[in-house]
Amino acid sequence: MLPMLSHRLAGLAGTLFAASLITFFALEVLPGDAAQILLGTEARDDTLAAMRAQLGIDRPMAERYVDWVLGLLTGDLGTSQIYGIPVADMVRDRLAISLPLAGMAFLLTVLIAMPIGILAAAGRGGPADFLAMGFAQIGLAIPNFWFGILLVLLFAVKLGWVSTGGFPGWSDNPFNALGALFLPALALALSEAAILSRVVRGALLETLGEDYIRTARAKGVSSSAVIARHALRNAMIPISTIMGLQFAFLVAGSIVIENVFYLPGLGRLLIQSIFQRDLIVVRDLVLMFAGIVVLVNFAVDLIYNAIDPRARVQR
Repeated sequence: MLPMLSHRLAGLAGTLFAASLITFFALEVLPGDAAQILLGTEARDDTLAAMRAQLGIDRPMAERYVDWVLGLLTGDLGTSQIYGIPVADMVRDRLAISLPLAGMAFLLTVLIAMPIGILAAAGRGGPADFLAMGFAQIGLAIPNFWFGILLVLLFAVKLGWVSTGGFPGWSDNPFNALGALFLPALALALSEAAILSRVVRGALLETLGEDYIRTARAKGVSSSAVIARHALRNAMIPISTIMGLQFAFLVAGSIVIENVFYLPGLGRLLIQSIFQRDLIVVRDLVLMFAGIVVLVNFAVDLIYNAIDPRARVQR
C-alpha cells in the first residue's frame, strides 16, 4: 500500500508542477497589458513603465514564476493587479458560492441518474430503457448554458417564480440562497446526469450477466432484490469512479453557468480577470481548478483501490 501511495503522490506533484508551468507561460505570451488597462490608452510611456514596475510585471518571467510558486507553497496567492486586494480573500468569498453550487449539482446528478440507469437496466429493451436512453441523448445534446437560458426564460421571465440571476448571500436567508443556486445547479446536472445514467445502465447490465446473479435468481430472489443487494453493490465500483470525476468537473466547469446566472463565484471571477488581464488572479484560479481535478482523481484512485479487491490482488 505504501509504495502505491508514494507513487501516486509523486505523480500528483509532477502533474501540479507541469500544470503550473503551462499555466504561467501560456498566460505570459497572451496579448494585452495590465498597466495599459489600468491607465488607459492615453497613458504616457514613462507612466506605463512606472506602473509595470509597481505591478512587478517588468521582471524576467523565470523570476516571476519562481516567486509565484514559492508564494503558493507558503499560502500567499498574491494581490490582484486590478483590485489591489489579496487574491486569497477573493477566492474565499467566491468559494462560498461555487462549492455549494457544485455540491447541489452533484446531488441532483445522482438523484436523477441513478433511478434512470437502474430502470433502464432492469427493463432492457423495453419502454423504460427506450425512454431512459432518449433522456440521455437529449441531455448530452443540449449544452448546459443553453439549458440554463431556457430555465431563466421559463421560471424567471415567464412564471416569475425566481429572479433572473444574482445571489442574495448566505447571511440574510440561507433558503433564498439555496433557491438562487437551484436553477444553475439543475442546468449543470442535466448533461452529467445523462452521462452517469448511461454508465449506471452499462455497469448494471454487465453485472447482471454474472454467474452469481443467475444463481440468486435460480434461488427465487426477486428482481428488485437481485439488483439492490447484489448487482448494484458490485456495479458501484466503476460508477463511483465516474461520480468522482464528475464532481471535479462540476467544481471546475461552472464558469459559463455562473456567467449565465450572474453568480459571483469562481467562474465569473475568472472570466472578469481574463477580460481585465489580471494575470495573478487568472493564474491562481486556473491552477486551483487543475489542482481540484488532480486531487479528486487522486482520491478516486485511492477509493477504487480500497473498494475493489481485484485491484489489491493485482497490486
